[in-house]
Amino acid sequence: MNFELFPSPEASTLHFEQLAQAQGYRCIAGIDESGRGPLAGPVVAAAVILPDTFDLPGLTDSKKLSHRQREHLFPLIRQQALAVGLGLVDAAEIDRRNILQATLFAMSLAVQRLRLPADFLLVDGIFPVPLATPQRTLKQGDSRSLSIAAASVVAKVVRDRMMAGYERRHPGYGFAAHKGYGCASHLAAIAALGPSPLHRRTFRGVREHCAP
Repeated sequence: MNFELFPSPEASTLHFEQLAQAQGYRCIAGIDESGRGPLAGPVVAAAVILPDTFDLPGLTDSKKLSHRQREHLFPLIRQQALAVGLGLVDAAEIDRRNILQATLFAMSLAVQRLRLPADFLLVDGIFPVPLATPQRTLKQGDSRSLSIAAASVVAKVVRDRMMAGYERRHPGYGFAAHKGYGCASHLAAIAALGPSPLHRRTFRGVREHCAP
């Protein structure tokens, strides 16, 4: 472990995982997403089940980590985790469902794609995943639970890599730099080029430039 990557880590804990274990649960998955706010690209959710022996100093909410830190942690999480599941929903489905329902659907897909079936879920936020699996929602869960923090890093890295790849398929929008978020350069590109197939046409900043 290169501790220089994490000069002031804000470590999450396994407190909520241990509470669930005390109730008899054994496969506890942390759930988080990346990409609710952007104007383009998918929303990506991850579900991660960690072992009791998990040890990765510096792991916390992906938003508090640099790109370099996330890329460093990503393979280590994959190596140590008992199971990792991913779910994604594309822009067209986001427009059809709305972003909240699309996010919850992506989370449910991530849980269903775990190699080990989860018997309890720790979900970042206030909305439960639409599954019968027992679960607990946690506000700012990615800063309070290692399982959720791990899921936040996995979801963020996977989505960022996807957006970098989309830059080659849809040049001119700057997806590799802003990852689809509504910065000034992105809004200017939409105005100049019109929306791409990756854009969420129900979102303000995009819908104004869609043909009636």
